[in-house]
Amino acid sequence: METNLVGRGWHLPLNLQTHQSAQDWLPNLGHHQQLVLLTNSENEIKQAIRIILLTAPGERVMRPDFGCRIHKLVFEPNNRATAVLAEQYITEALSRWEPRITVTQVEAKPKAAYLNVHISYTIKATNDEQNLVFPFYLTPGE
Repeated sequence: METNLVGRGWHLPLNLQTHQSAQDWLPNLGHHQQLVLLTNSENEIKQAIRIILLTAPGERVMRPDFGCRIHKLVFEPNNRATAVLAEQYITEALSRWEPRITVTQVEAKPKAAYLNVHISYTIKATNDEQNLVFPFYLTPGE
C-alpha cells in the first residue's frame, strides 16, 4: 500500500487522460475510457500556490477573503518598494492558505516589466525544500 504524505489532486488546467486498463473497473462510458488527470505531491502543492497567488481577494463568492493581495500592486511603479510589498503579500497569503508548507523565503526583484518572485518553502510532511519562480507582471505607467 502506497503512503502519500502530501496528497493528490486534480491537475489544473483540467485535463482528461485515456486509460486502456480502465475497462476493468469503470462503468462503460462509450468508446473511450477517460479519467480526470491527477497530479500528486510537489506538483499539486505548486499548483495550489499558483492558485493562491493568481486569485485576488473577493474573486471567490463563497470565500471572499481567499487569495493574495499582490493584485493591488498591478499599477504600482516597478521598484524596490513595490517588490517589498509583493514579498509581504505573498508570504501572508501562503502562510494563511497553504498549510502543507512553511515559507522560508520570498524574494521579489524588479525586472523590465515585471517582478521576478522567487519563493522558497519546505513541505511539512516530508521536510523537502522546494522553490517556485513566479513572474508578476505590472502595468507600465503612462
